[in-house]
Amino acid sequence: MSNNDRITKILNGTIHSVKSVLPMELTISSPSLFQDSVIRSKMSVLIGMTGDVKGRIVIDGSPTTFSTIGEMMYGMQLEGEMLESFTGELGNMIAGNLATNASQNDLIMDITPPTILVGEAKLSGFSKAIRVPITLDSSNNLDVIFMLEG
Repeated sequence: MSNNDRITKILNGTIHSVKSVLPMELTISSPSLFQDSVIRSKMSVLIGMTGDVKGRIVIDGSPTTFSTIGEMMYGMQLEGEMLESFTGELGNMIAGNLATNASQNDLIMDITPPTILVGEAKLSGFSKAIRVPITLDSSNNLDVIFMLEG
């Protein structure tokens, strides 16, 4: 299987995972190359990928967006440490669902525990990055960014 085929399966699996985990209408825009090494948001979750596709997944949003998702899933507003914990768990749910989807598509993939990024972060050590923009509603957006090694 070519590297492009693997990446396509991971991107399609991500779209499936996000739609499975998030209990709301979503608009998923076309993937594009992510040209920056700086994540400029107020909150993100980073999860490593190992196996056939190596790199990192960053789910990038705002505290308001993650809180809105938490409220839709659990019926209560989240803030502070609870919001950070939820953000990590949301990343874990999406990445875990992606790993299961990858396995069903003949890819070997494992994930690392989530790391929460609060504030601007500079990330390096990747050869290519692909961004998948997701719109939840008029004021809430997420970006799923794949930072691929080699």
